Amino acid sequence: MSEALVLDAIAAPEALEAPVGVAGAGLLSIARVGACGVIERVSAFDGALPAPELERRLLELGFVEGARIEVLEEGLFGRDPIAVRLDDTRVAIRRREAAAIEIRFDSQADA
Repeated sequence: MSEALVLDAIAAPEALEAPVGVAGAGLLSIARVGACGVIERVSAFDGALPAPELERRLLELGFVEGARIEVLEEGLFGRDPIAVRLDDTRVAIRRREAAAIEIRFDSQADA
């Protein structure tokens, strides 16, 4: 995924956001509070960190394929960072790094 596409998704997430209540795949960086799903893949890109380093760090935090995830809270300014429940753990992550995580949204997610 190109860094320009990721930055566009962070700047205007409503353009890429899956409607609430509709199943589909998308990036964690565009998810709103209440969105639930399952991680489908982690694929990092070069940015502040080299792609392999970012991917390794995310995997060490528990962002692995098949893990359940729910967006719990968003920061006040720019909706960054986000707090997510990752299986039974709470993790705060920047939206820029969250753009490396693709999730499959649940169809019964609430706003």
